[in-house]
Formats: sequence, structure tokens, C-alpha cells
Amino acid sequence: MTKKILDGRELSGFIKERQAHRVKALRSQKKFPKLVILRDSNNPVITKYVELKKQYGNDIGVEVVDAFYPAEENGAIALENAIENFNADETVSGMIVQLPLVDKDATEKIVDKIAAKKDVDGLANYDGRENERVFNSATATAINWLLAGHDIELADKKIAIVGRGKLVGAPLIRMWTNSGFSLEVFHRGSDFSKLKDFDVIVTATGNPHLISNEMIKPGTIIVDAGTASEGGHLVGDISDEIRAREDLAAITPKIGGVGPLTVSVLFEDVLKACDDA
Repeated sequence: MTKKILDGRELSGFIKERQAHRVKALRSQKKFPKLVILRDSNNPVITKYVELKKQYGNDIGVEVVDAFYPAEENGAIALENAIENFNADETVSGMIVQLPLVDKDATEKIVDKIAAKKDVDGLANYDGRENERVFNSATATAINWLLAGHDIELADKKIAIVGRGKLVGAPLIRMWTNSGFSLEVFHRGSDFSKLKDFDVIVTATGNPHLISNEMIKPGTIIVDAGTASEGGHLVGDISDEIRAREDLAAITPKIGGVGPLTVSVLFEDVLKACDDA
């Protein structure tokens, strides 16, 4: 068995090239895509992700605004006020809140203030009003793109999703349940030893090295979408011991798996929002 590396960077590169041409076409129609990133923290991980998005936007010709409202200076209130202003600003195509916020208790309230047509991260809560949803979760969609781009079919697989957070787990559960896939959700308190019964494991908890070697059977497909900071480095949920194994069917790399495609999906949604405005 040859282990497949689920690298998102090459796929993202093809998408970025196409998007740059699309931006030129929009500009020729006097449409100028613009993304606003809202945050309340200067955490190194947060800053890194904001800088990556700014660079991507610069590469394809999309203006990216870094809207920083420090948590210690009434950040939550400032973020809510800013979102209201950006909702009304016709020059803004899309908005995202760079998570996690320092004020975690305010996250849902703040994200839900983003107008549906500008919610390019697809994270606002539309329970009971799904007809208002314009965009799906960028990260969940990126996982779909990543697997499809590497010719991995899910219809005949037994799938485990580890974590049910707002950013990845919850929207992916919704998306794949709607697609009729066979899946089980693991979270705090679950029996993780049962993971060895699954063909595909997607994990996104932000708990470094949560998934250990004995939990994984040979031939498993693993998507590690967890991110945390450990010693100044970004780490995922999968142990290094698992990454060293050659008997897996496929696994995302430590860097460059889901992340690059998430950014591509995000800007795809920004361009759509701009075109639809």
C-alpha cells in the first residue's frame, strides 16, 4: 500500500490562478471584491492566518482589510458595531471573524450579526431559517474539495468526525449528513478506541496529539483539520507516530493540507458575493 499525502497546496494553486483571472473580469465590470477580517487578538496563530489571507488576496487582486478590535478595549462591542457598519457598506463583499475570539462567550452573537450575503465563512447560525444560508462553511467545503481532488469517494466509507465545533465539526456533520454519508461523531467523553472501526477519520478539536497510534487501523484515510499552538508551532490532533506510519491509505501533511484550500474556498465565496451584489 502506498500512502497518499492529501496536500492541498497544489490544488489551491490551480484555484488561485483561475480566481486571479476572475478578479480581472469582475474589475472590468466595475466590481471590486473586498474582504474584511475581524479579530480581537494578536495571538501568533491568529496573526499568521490573517497574514496568509492578506497575501492570498494580494496575489489575486482582492482587497483585504484587517479590522482589529482588542479584547481588552471592549472588543466584543466594537466588533458588533463594526459588523453593522460593514453590513451596510456596499464596498464590502464579505466578512469573516477570525476565530477563536478572546471573548469566546460572545463568538456566536458576533458571528451571527454578519449579513447572510456577506457571511463568506458560512459560520452564522441559520437554525430554523436555512433558506437564508448563502455560503457553506469554508473549512468543511475545503475538506470536500481536498478529498474529491485526490479521488477519494465517501459514499462507501464508514466516517468518523472528531469534534463538533462551530468552525469545522458542526458544519461538516450537517453537510455530510445531508449528503447521506454514514458517519459517527466523537467528542469529549466518547470512546476513542472505537475509531479503529472507521475508514475515514476527520479530526478538528485543537487538542495536540489527541489521536494516538492504537486508535487507527491500517488503510485509514485521515484528515487532520485541528490547529493549536505548541511551543510557537502549529500542531494538529494527530500524533507524530501515526504520521510516520506507511500502512495508511491517505493522510494530510502537517502543513498544507486543509488550510490552503480553506483560504481558496473563502475567496471563492468573496468573488461570488461580489458578483452577486
